[in-house]
Amino acid sequence: METSNNVFNELFAVNVNGHTEKKKSGNTELTYLSWPFAWAEVKRRYPDASYKVWRDGNGLPYVFDDNTGYMVSTSVTICGVTHEMWLPVMDGANKAMLSEEYSYLVKNPNFRYATKGNDGVYRDKFGNEQKPYNEKRVDRATMFDVNKAIMRCLVKNLAMFGLGLYIYAGEDLPVTDQPEQNGDNEPEKDPKDKKNQEAAEKLAARSMCQSVVKAYCQKNNADETSAWGIIANTIGKASKDFTKEDWEAARKIAEGWK
Repeated sequence: METSNNVFNELFAVNVNGHTEKKKSGNTELTYLSWPFAWAEVKRRYPDASYKVWRDGNGLPYVFDDNTGYMVSTSVTICGVTHEMWLPVMDGANKAMLSEEYSYLVKNPNFRYATKGNDGVYRDKFGNEQKPYNEKRVDRATMFDVNKAIMRCLVKNLAMFGLGLYIYAGEDLPVTDQPEQNGDNEPEKDPKDKKNQEAAEKLAARSMCQSVVKAYCQKNNADETSAWGIIANTIGKASKDFTKEDWEAARKIAEGWK
């Protein structure tokens, strides 16, 4: 356990901001960490670290469902500790990609500025027709998309060990401990830093639990909703109210399922 904590604390303290890129998805700005940098930082500190890409019985590196799309998975082992992670294959708008292209509708933000003409058509002040919804298309998935998802999954997997985890918690910089001092002059941690670290640790515990539950349901063809219902009943509260300790307890419950 001490070794595991040492790995997490060291990787969690790494500032990865110089190796990220930001991408807009609707009104949300997402941050992505470069996988070569992420893997290099881990191997530089832990040369024996390894990862595996999950493959099915036919050697394909994904699972596929006609309704929900493709899912990839990786597992990373550092100092004898292994964490798994799953990630769907998505397009630039974070929409699940299927074997065939499809379309979906989104609200047209310009429609509220349009007025209805005598012909029943809504137009903006420039005379352009405006409809309540715009059609968006999602291309069919290719092996390029699968490969990209696998490497993003690996980066998310490494975050389970602490590297870049603060990105997923919405923080700008990693939380680091103050230098230790002896006596009564030991500085106290900034309350904000402590809060950020607690949030990151809770996020890590939640992600680990979700990975275990998803892996169990995938392997046993079980219903995830039912699985989460069992966990919530056992813990005694809804998952939205789980503390870090609750998520850790929930993970142990799922790991004990056969």
